[in-house]
Amino acid sequence: MKEKAVVLLSGGLDSSTCLAVAKQAGYECYCLSFDYGQRHRAELQAARRITESMGVASYKVIDIDMRAIGGSALTDSDIGVPEVEPVGVSEQESIPATYVPARNTIFLSIALGWAEVLDAEHIFIGVNAVDYSGYPDCRPAFIAAFERMASLATKAGVEGHGPVIRTPLIDLTKSEIIQLGTDAGVDYGLTVSCYQADEQGRACGRCDSCYLRKKGFDEAGITDPTKYTSAR
Repeated sequence: MKEKAVVLLSGGLDSSTCLAVAKQAGYECYCLSFDYGQRHRAELQAARRITESMGVASYKVIDIDMRAIGGSALTDSDIGVPEVEPVGVSEQESIPATYVPARNTIFLSIALGWAEVLDAEHIFIGVNAVDYSGYPDCRPAFIAAFERMASLATKAGVEGHGPVIRTPLIDLTKSEIIQLGTDAGVDYGLTVSCYQADEQGRACGRCDSCYLRKKGFDEAGITDPTKYTSAR
């Protein structure tokens, strides 16, 4: 029997590539998305398209209203999405407004619970610490700390077989991620990365996620299939 893995899937470029990597490695994939009040809800439609395209053992969408605490341009309509080309993380003066407080901690915690129910010993998350927006919950130190916590907080962990957090993209550039996914057959035309995509999933072309995505395709020498709004 195949080993089981829970895969966090946003519907964006990175998480879709992460799913492809898990499938290529032979895991039986159980995908998990979150409707957390994000302004770019078109990504949920994209996530469903990706699961249908790739084929997974099961797919769940969990409702969590993170608008109740706000604090992010993605969950608070009073905070605008920055429309400037991102600088290097080392040059940033502060963490950008698109950071969602505790998002990956919450998502991984629910994935951890489902993994224990499924008796899955692997959780895949497509975090990246190279071409990214500088979010603290995308760093290797955070992932290592969460894995240590998981070994203490679960029945599986104290019995010695708690899940391993797999981050196959964490040290890759965006162009390397795109090349990896292309080789694995990912249809990036199905994905949505934009922080303020419209209901049709068309990208704004101006947020930092759009800049990073476009830069990745340019550097990989691969045609960008992203659909943009006329306002681009």
